[in-house]
Amino acid sequence: MNQTKYWTWHMTAGVVLLFLLGLHMLIMHLVGTAQWFAPYGTEADEMKNSLFRDGKLFFTVTYIPLLGIALYHGLYGLRTMLFELTLKPAVEKSITLVLLVVGLGLFGLGTWAAVVAHSIALAGARG
Repeated sequence: MNQTKYWTWHMTAGVVLLFLLGLHMLIMHLVGTAQWFAPYGTEADEMKNSLFRDGKLFFTVTYIPLLGIALYHGLYGLRTMLFELTLKPAVEKSITLVLLVVGLGLFGLGTWAAVVAHSIALAGARG
């Protein structure tokens, strides 16, 4: 029963990733389509546009769940693939623990980076 719950979360994370990554691709890479997130023009002023987005709380707040959902989806999928090798229970527990520690570490690092980028943009860094 517990595995079903985690698998359901894995599938839900995949659907949410489709939405969030689609939004991310639209905002970051289709500047001509989403002019409101690139007020300084197109490719020539990428740094200014990046600082503009980093200064908005919306982007900082959405980057963190995007990171968490992507890490969960990817690392749980990796764990599932490794478990298909029919390993011993002790090895499976070790794999779970290692992936959990790696995932939490990467999430902490990514969260820190998003918050620092937001702080730098708010402090007035203009490139």
